[in-house]
Amino acid sequence: MNKFFLDFLDKINIKKNDILYIASNITLILLLHKKLKEKFDPNDLIDYFYERVGANGTLLFPTFNWSFCRGIPFNYYTTPSETGALTKIALARKDFVRTKHPIYSFVVKGRDQEMLYNLDDESGWGSNSIFSYFHQNAAKNLFIGIDYKNGFTFDHYFEEKIGVDYRYFKYFEGEYTDRNQKIKIKRYKMYVRDLGKNVETYVSEKMDDVLIINKGYQKLFYENIYFGLVDMKIAGDIMEQDIKNKGGLIFAKSI
Repeated sequence: MNKFFLDFLDKINIKKNDILYIASNITLILLLHKKLKEKFDPNDLIDYFYERVGANGTLLFPTFNWSFCRGIPFNYYTTPSETGALTKIALARKDFVRTKHPIYSFVVKGRDQEMLYNLDDESGWGSNSIFSYFHQNAAKNLFIGIDYKNGFTFDHYFEEKIGVDYRYFKYFEGEYTDRNQKIKIKRYKMYVRDLGKNVETYVSEKMDDVLIINKGYQKLFYENIYFGLVDMKIAGDIMEQDIKNKGGLIFAKSI
């Protein structure tokens, strides 16, 4: 990575000991480096962020895969990530550990690696899920190349916690090959959209200003590539109250 890019990354409000969850689309970063005829190794970006949080911090990437919902067996080692190139690279590395949920798994490196691996909530968005951990521990969610409003899976945790009327629990059971290569039949659940109500969850454009006022959002651009850092405690508290009160920052809209 060149000096200008590194200098830019240094401006992002990440500190030692942080819990950092990265959601990304690095296509524009790859294209920019190709245009500039400069080498870019995504592993360097992963290493950079781990160095920023340090060994007493925790770095996570989503390795979500929805095939278990379609009756396809989950394999801890071979089920791929469906959430972008950077997550696939992190999943292939030996220094990261994958968590257990067959739909909403993460790869993790750092202080809380084994603790998060040992979580096995039936629901990916439940009270003992990684999303609950993010909220309780004031994690930071960094979005690269994706506006957070278009990929904020975190809002579903609060929809489930509150019990919105446009979602319901749906159970999925299937073959599950675990970390020790043991095959079991396991059951998990998701708080899925009620298709009869034909709505999806959206985050209002007003959320930007609310988060900025509450010092929960940093928005930067590098050569027109979006970087957004969200404080998941601040954002979570705001979303929870907004959904309870139907305030309109998090809302369901017909599709």
